[in-house]
Amino acid sequence: MSETAGRTGGPHGEPHEAQVIPISRGRSRSDHEPPRDHPDREPPRDRSDHGPRRDPGGGPYASGDDRRLWGDGGDDGDRRLAELLAFLRRRLTGQYEVDEFGFDAELTDKVLLELIRPLYRHWFRVETVGAENVPGDSGALVVANHSGTIPVDALMLQVALHDDHPDRRAIRLLGADLVYRLPLLGHLSRKTGHTLACREDADRLLRKGELVGVFPEGFKGVGKPFSERYRLQRFGRGGFVASAIRAGVPIVPCAIVGAEEIYPKIGDLRFLARALGLPYLPITPLFPWFGPLGLVPLPSKWLIGFGEPIRTDEYAPGDADDPMLVFNLTDQVREVVQQQLNELRLRRGHAFPPFL
Repeated sequence: MSETAGRTGGPHGEPHEAQVIPISRGRSRSDHEPPRDHPDREPPRDRSDHGPRRDPGGGPYASGDDRRLWGDGGDDGDRRLAELLAFLRRRLTGQYEVDEFGFDAELTDKVLLELIRPLYRHWFRVETVGAENVPGDSGALVVANHSGTIPVDALMLQVALHDDHPDRRAIRLLGADLVYRLPLLGHLSRKTGHTLACREDADRLLRKGELVGVFPEGFKGVGKPFSERYRLQRFGRGGFVASAIRAGVPIVPCAIVGAEEIYPKIGDLRFLARALGLPYLPITPLFPWFGPLGLVPLPSKWLIGFGEPIRTDEYAPGDADDPMLVFNLTDQVREVVQQQLNELRLRRGHAFPPFL
């Protein structure tokens, strides 16, 4: 800035009084610096090679190399920080929504799924097949096999439908009552959209147009020994089929391959399991021998396949009370899922392809 810049500068060159600049915003060079010919004054610096210049507001100029150094990365970082702060503010002030079942969609998307997504993408390398068979905007019942000693397959199914379905659907899984007797796990399950496996909850969700998931094998499936892997257990009494008939929604058979190998169950600590109120306490090649390290799941290769929907809208709601109809439809769904499992196992090949 020249020494006369503060005294002239009206729109038509008329002189006007200099603007007074507060000390807190910086000092005027003409008032506070020595004259140009003062012996103590340093010669002017050449700023062309001294890094990014900054504007009067403190931000970098968006020109040349400065844009490459500061523009995009800084903007993206600022945006993410702003989103994080806004998220925290909503959580602390209670400005978020949950539905009648306790489902917190924002917490699920922003936190919980983010935590388990690395397992899905990089550890198990999950691939989905036939996701387009799952309806995008209407109610449906996804019926899947259950396995793995610890129900990690339920979480991977949730990520698959959220990330790989064309409409990014949230699935409302029906869980056993044991899950909801555990304080922390039960609360967390409600937050992620899971609910109790009972007729009332299933019917309400399906009639609302939600995507509901069920594992008819229950603990018999998830806790079966490794020697019986990929052999479906009994599908219960078919209550899930009756709920689908009452709501008139399709049943989507689902096969999950890969969960059987993450914790190969070779034994069971039955007495200790009964003392703890658990259906089983598994022995695996790594647990309990290696302590906490034995809880790390083995990195098996996963495939999740969705078959063609089985329609139920051709039945009247009252047909849900016909035990023979419900039994036959339940058996049909079980056979379809077993066939899918056999096909996906052949398609996958070895459970640990990087090593075999």
